[in-house]
Amino acid sequence: MSEFPFDEVLDATGLNCPLPLLKAKQALNKLTTGKVLKVIATDSGSIRDFKAFTDQSDHELLQSFTDKEPYTYFIKRG
Repeated sequence: MSEFPFDEVLDATGLNCPLPLLKAKQALNKLTTGKVLKVIATDSGSIRDFKAFTDQSDHELLQSFTDKEPYTYFIKRG
């Protein structure tokens, strides 16, 4: 698994929907535009949630690794 360089990491392992997404939103709000947040989650609902969130916001889902737990997401702050 190749990774993007990232500025902050959010460990949301063990949290159930909707907490991984809510915590990611809070973390993104603290970052400046262009910074990258790495999110690690174990909730299978996060696969759908992070895709839908980035599709509907100005944030960009740079890459995701969802073939097995833990799921990893790299989100660029818009």
